[in-house]
Amino acid sequence: MTRTASPDTRTVPDSDYAAIIQFYAGHAQLLDAGRAEEWAEQFTEDGTFAQNVKPGVKRGRADIAAGMRKGIDALAARGLVRRHWFGMVAAEPDGPDTVRTRYYAVVFETPRGGEPRLYLSTTAHDVLERRDGTWSVRSRYISHDGAETITGIEAVDEAGA
Repeated sequence: MTRTASPDTRTVPDSDYAAIIQFYAGHAQLLDAGRAEEWAEQFTEDGTFAQNVKPGVKRGRADIAAGMRKGIDALAARGLVRRHWFGMVAAEPDGPDTVRTRYYAVVFETPRGGEPRLYLSTTAHDVLERRDGTWSVRSRYISHDGAETITGIEAVDEAGA
């Protein structure tokens, strides 16, 4: 597979791009399986996570896992299943073994015994870091389409990403 990009776009090698797509597939599937702690392990030790619709920045794996566990448990109590789909991934090198990605994520929600529906459409900005051949999320900022911004992307930058 050969990818093309505009002349002013820096791209990662095809092998790195394929590995990043594989990383995201496994990452989303951990989340969808309710495995918040394993999902958070795919962040760097000092990783950050923020969304435009929530105040503040989650810092470190334990904080990120605790926040996600709370959400997953609330969904389970309501009998809901969510599935995340990442697409249109743009990956740009940002130094040795560091890549900035921008992608769209849509979330589908299905109530027990019900029909699936589109729950959410977002744009995500990640900084990925490769250590020992494995990708990890150093920072993630999720912007919910059509929502008021409470926390801006600069909060992730200020948090050290």
